[in-house]
Amino acid sequence: MNIALLNVRIEIQKNVVSTDRYGNHRNTWEPHLSCYATVSGEAPQEDTEAGLTVDDSRVDFTIRWFAASSVITSTGYRVLFRDEVYDIIGVSHMNYKRKSVKLLCRKESR
Repeated sequence: MNIALLNVRIEIQKNVVSTDRYGNHRNTWEPHLSCYATVSGEAPQEDTEAGLTVDDSRVDFTIRWFAASSVITSTGYRVLFRDEVYDIIGVSHMNYKRKSVKLLCRKESR
């Protein structure tokens, strides 16, 4: 893996259930790790739904493999990149060689 290509900083957040002092449960996003990544596969795409234009951009982030990155799943994690939120729709462990992890993401609609 060419580490010179890891040129953007991303933050990966984990979805956790927190309890307030009254016992109410809430889903919150907490930082899981912050690392450098390679951005590839940028495919800007706009769809029109019910008269609204929806940004449905897809981006792939490739990060180095380490223990904290090996537990990332598509259901409990998301990516923050340049103040935008990306849902992880797939995780590729790159043939389980323990060198890199590719996160297949879609821009979250707000």
